Amino acid sequence: MHRTVALAALLLAGCASPLAVPTPDVLLLGEQHDAAEHQQLHRHVIQRLAAQGSLAALALEMAEQGASTAGLPADASESAVRAALRWDEHAWSWQAYGPAVMAAIAAGVPVVGANLPRPSLRAVMADAALDSLLPGPALKAQQQAVRLGHCGLLPEAQIGPMTRVQIARDRAMAQTLVQAAVAGKTAVLLAGAAHVDPALGVPRHLPPSLRVDSRTHAPQPPKKDYCEDLRRQMIRRAS
Repeated sequence: MHRTVALAALLLAGCASPLAVPTPDVLLLGEQHDAAEHQQLHRHVIQRLAAQGSLAALALEMAEQGASTAGLPADASESAVRAALRWDEHAWSWQAYGPAVMAAIAAGVPVVGANLPRPSLRAVMADAALDSLLPGPALKAQQQAVRLGHCGLLPEAQIGPMTRVQIARDRAMAQTLVQAAVAGKTAVLLAGAAHVDPALGVPRHLPPSLRVDSRTHAPQPPKKDYCEDLRRQMIRRAS
């Protein structure tokens, strides 16, 4: 099993002693995407790790696999960093994530995309082998999470394929972290809280040899009615 350590909590509390706890190989920081407080906390963690010289890499759900800042100088501009990450401002606000990204860049640390590339989505939706990557109860829990995450509006026939997308994304993020890991340092993933769930998400796909710390925060009130937005989108697509 993965060893869970408390470095993130110590960093957030302001304790910088590197001897207090073992350094995790992988630190998973899960957020609520519309909670600015979560993003600010994660920025502080990145800044602290970078200042300590213990940040191996910053991996992002917000960018796709294959996107990387490797080769950019520490004084690279935000526009150069965004181009290297193929940043999609329509999907992800640079204002929310840019400060954490640029803290890593300034420390000479690579920032890499970790999410499954969009061209792969159709293939993974049809790949029934992905179902076997979670044990039965976890697979059913992930399917239920997909139902609830789509506000009960998805046709039942789409639950299986959409669950495979979630599993494939978690596996892609895990693969990215394995590639980014450096002995004695910590590779960090910024992702939605569901992706860092030890029972269902990225930790399921990481090798047991890695020391893993997975952190989430208390949910915040949503900034808008996302279910109503989804309902309207589905109505428009059907019309």
